[in-house]
Amino acid sequence: MAVLLPFDVASSPGPGRKPEVFFLAPVAARASISQDHFALFGLPLSYSVDEGALDAAYRKLQSVVHPDRFASAAEPERRRALQASARVNEAYRVLKDPVERAQYLLSLNGIEALSETDTSLPLDFLEGQLERREAIAEAAEQRDSGALDALQREIRAQARELEARLASELDSKATLSDARTTVRKLKFLSKLVADIDSTYVQIED
Repeated sequence: MAVLLPFDVASSPGPGRKPEVFFLAPVAARASISQDHFALFGLPLSYSVDEGALDAAYRKLQSVVHPDRFASAAEPERRRALQASARVNEAYRVLKDPVERAQYLLSLNGIEALSETDTSLPLDFLEGQLERREAIAEAAEQRDSGALDALQREIRAQARELEARLASELDSKATLSDARTTVRKLKFLSKLVADIDSTYVQIED
């Protein structure tokens, strides 16, 4: 699978030559590539991601552009290698995270999923999460890891359901507004899981 990058690398520079990063594409082409994390890894533009393929493409790209390969190169080459590696790392981070990936796909369609001025969610959903926060606080007070385990399983199961819904909603222009609400719900659940992880640490101290 060919991987498009805004640069090319001399992977076999030959005897006595230092590795070099060559920026080949014109500015417009580089900008186009930089806008699409999926193309960077040779993946289809879809919420459902083959994580094995993503991981393999990431390792391949980092083996080519990692700054350590250019430690003895001239300053411009070292700087470009650092930029290229950072670009690959950021794209990988976004595509690995279900919430970030959904936000990114919405942004490609001109939709801001998590606007600071629009945090509305259905009341019944918010009430359910408030009850969960209270349950987390109670479990922390009682140092009840079993209760935390049960809450975490429940929240992760709901998160998987939301991810499945996002895969469908993001595939159609007609349901992108629904996806915007779904990703905000998923973000909320991700925060609850993080809170539970922090609570585990607190009760184990």
